[in-house]
Amino acid sequence: MSNQIRHVLSALVQNVPGVLAHISGMLASRGYNIDSLAVGETENPELSRMTFVVVGDNRVLEQVRKQLEKIVTVVRVDDISSRDYVERDLMLLKVAAPPGPTRSEIRELVDIFRGKIVDVSEEHMMIELSGREQKIEAFIDRMRAYGIVELVRTGRIAMVRGDLNGDTRGKAEGASQQAARAATNT
Repeated sequence: MSNQIRHVLSALVQNVPGVLAHISGMLASRGYNIDSLAVGETENPELSRMTFVVVGDNRVLEQVRKQLEKIVTVVRVDDISSRDYVERDLMLLKVAAPPGPTRSEIRELVDIFRGKIVDVSEEHMMIELSGREQKIEAFIDRMRAYGIVELVRTGRIAMVRGDLNGDTRGKAEGASQQAARAATNT
């Protein structure tokens, strides 16, 4: 059996309507499972960064990468898994927290995990937590005993530490020109 590896891919894409649907649809139609996907605008409003987490062997990674690079709106794809990078996940969790000792216990766990209580009602607390996937999972496991009412996560975002092979502004400007060409060709 092949070796299943967790790969973190970072794709710089043109910030145009439909790009997320196009990319996720293409990957799904070819049978690739995306473990996590997050997308947001970059420092250049004409570009967005998509962070994918894909589990598979090196052959699967190479196929996903090749498919992404074929899409006109994709400027660059990097596998940052083997590089020194920072990764974060954001979660909001609503937990049953009746007044009294239970609420105090939950507040203590939130402090230990460096989370933040962002809303309190008579019977519930909403908690914001960010960090690595393992930290988020550990916190969820601790909260199950109290009764998780609702949970939502962003998916992983990641950025390579230090320089990303030099200055990326020139590449972003090139992407802007590529976006303009693509718009005139449609």
